Amino acid sequence: MKILRTPDDRFAGLPDYDFAPHYTGVAEGALRIHHIEAGTGAPVLLMHGEPSWCFLYRKFLPALAAKGHRAIAPDLVGFGRSDKPSEQSDYTYERHVAWMSEWHLKHDLKDITLFCQDWGGLIGLRLVAAFPERFARVVVANTGLPTGSGLTPAFQAWLNFSQNTPVLPVGQILQGGTVRELSAAEVAAYDAPYPDESYKAGARRFPALVPTTPEHGSVAENIAAWQVLEKFDKPFLTAFSDSDPVTKGGERVFQTRVPGTKNQKHVTIAGGGHFLQEDKPDEIATLLDSFIRETR
Repeated sequence: MKILRTPDDRFAGLPDYDFAPHYTGVAEGALRIHHIEAGTGAPVLLMHGEPSWCFLYRKFLPALAAKGHRAIAPDLVGFGRSDKPSEQSDYTYERHVAWMSEWHLKHDLKDITLFCQDWGGLIGLRLVAAFPERFARVVVANTGLPTGSGLTPAFQAWLNFSQNTPVLPVGQILQGGTVRELSAAEVAAYDAPYPDESYKAGARRFPALVPTTPEHGSVAENIAAWQVLEKFDKPFLTAFSDSDPVTKGGERVFQTRVPGTKNQKHVTIAGGGHFLQEDKPDEIATLLDSFIRETR
């Protein structure tokens, strides 16, 4: 496996991003996973999706730390400052789960509040299913845990684009999934991890790994994860946005199947696109703080 590592100078001077990098070796030290963190106390694990990185949570960390929480935002393998295997074939759903499971255990995280969006949910919810005793509560936003039952027209369009465009315009993809206008510097920050197309194998591969058909890999593993989630009675909140065509209505499956959703104050984030963290960071950070305090 050939590993690419984005030069550090690509991350210099990014707007609102002044965090020390932390690195953890996984896969017998072959890969380095990066994370940022702030604050002390029980961990709030913030998991990003496709094709973003922990820059997405730059406003969450100080807000949550100020409220007495330890906020932690890792970069998935292939994204941000984490290492990037160079070939699409290097990436599978199960490898992503294994990499993040090892990272999780090395940090011995417990009493976790998970906030997950997009692929942050597809991987993060697998961590909940693997280590339910380590998670105190969960907030899901614009995500799912698919088991081969099909895909929406919006996702089909995204899949076709992502697999066929000669240049994957990561910053512009973030803008396209955000309601507010990102600054030029913010768009550039999302492009920063990728000096050229060779660094984007992970970002390219993710859409094709979503198990939308019975023939996809990880369908059986996700079905098994749902069997755990269907017994998960700890607090479980849905906070989907109102302006995401890809995951619209996805909160209903969680509210129907996960016992911990019962009697929770589920919310819809008004004015939020697919990347609702960019549109409503302060509102979501406040929601997380309130949810933690109300469910301790």
